[in-house]
Amino acid sequence: MSGIVSETRVPRMRPLTTRRPSIVSVLDVGSTKICCLVAKLKPREADKLLPGRTHTIEVIGFGHQRSRGVKSGVVVDLDAAEQAIRMVVDSAERMAGVTIESLIVNVSCGRLGSEAFSANVLIDGEEVRRSDIQRVLEAGSLHTAHDGRIVVHSLPIGYALDGNRGIDDPCGMIGKRLGVDMHVVTADAAPVRNLELSVNRSHLDVETMVATPYASGLSTLAEDEAELGVAAVDIGGGTTSIAVFAGGQVVHVDAVPLGGHHITTDLARGLSTRLQDAERLKTLHGSAIGTAADERRVLTIPPVGEDDGDAATQVPRALLSQIIGPRIEEILEMVRDRLNQSGFAGRIGKRVVLTGGSSQLTGLPEVARRILGRNVRLGRPLGVAGLPEAARGASFASAVGLLIYPQVAQIEQFEVRSARQKMTGTGGYFSRFGNWIRESF
Repeated sequence: MSGIVSETRVPRMRPLTTRRPSIVSVLDVGSTKICCLVAKLKPREADKLLPGRTHTIEVIGFGHQRSRGVKSGVVVDLDAAEQAIRMVVDSAERMAGVTIESLIVNVSCGRLGSEAFSANVLIDGEEVRRSDIQRVLEAGSLHTAHDGRIVVHSLPIGYALDGNRGIDDPCGMIGKRLGVDMHVVTADAAPVRNLELSVNRSHLDVETMVATPYASGLSTLAEDEAELGVAAVDIGGGTTSIAVFAGGQVVHVDAVPLGGHHITTDLARGLSTRLQDAERLKTLHGSAIGTAADERRVLTIPPVGEDDGDAATQVPRALLSQIIGPRIEEILEMVRDRLNQSGFAGRIGKRVVLTGGSSQLTGLPEVARRILGRNVRLGRPLGVAGLPEAARGASFASAVGLLIYPQVAQIEQFEVRSARQKMTGTGGYFSRFGNWIRESF
């Protein structure tokens, strides 16, 4: 199953070695942009380990460009998506001086959703051993999605011993039956396979796939936030995705098919201008809330056609916020409703972190505080060295989170693994064989 999306689940990657640095390559496929990062992950010293951060990350390769062939996170034109992926991967390869063979890819398509699942095993002896924990995790990983759905993540969120729940680590405790509560993230299978196909057509393998809001949360949340409870909301170009973290783990994932591109489309229609001009107006002058000064400030709106003789029109800046505001409110109201329906609204308390490219819209945090009724802050990637200045904003939170994911991937390593499974990132057969030699001896 290595590197191939099966009928029931995406491939799982090999855990990072703690002996030598590893090269990791990731691909963020979005509706607005496609980004590739190559980074060197170096093991931290034992006395400097942090939860979920066992390695330091230094970006050595970077490539990004406007997305093509992708709409609302779904590949709608394989040829266009393949070409865009080839270009960004080539740019990252040239900058890093490596050859990329496999990548970690984000998933925002396929109506991401969560399921709860429990598994139990009888304990051989009185005391819980690591082998018992491994057995119950393997039993939990056997859960399969409903017809037409595919398992993206299978994450343990808590253990139970003889029916007593809420145990973080049962190793060494005494009991007869060990149970585990699993959080299973699923997506529609067809869009996920088409995403993989667009990568494979570029002569690249998919090492594993990571839900976009999970990745964004990994890169933007502080340790205390993830422990106490928080919702990470990634407002992208075509989708807005949600991940609820509690107890240091992601416990719920959801997504709505609206994002920043819908705001751009509203502006293009309302102002009768081209999409590229509407995007520029949104970026430079757009705001989710209006001010008194906006009525006095006049903007020039280019016409749709260039040869029809239409002259540019002038409108008050307040018109932009009047168009943008209702769409922002709609997106945030859908996020609020999804959080309430999830059953985890009480777990996140008063904390929401907004990230993603469209979260940078002026006035958005203020509107979010009013609609969500919670404290809101903007989240940017944390703890990564070597990022270009252009990639340090919220729009690259998901890409950076993909680099962090290999450090926490071991909690999903429940399945019997193939001896021929590839290492993450770069190099051919001899490179991978050399890696195996270095790690094993």
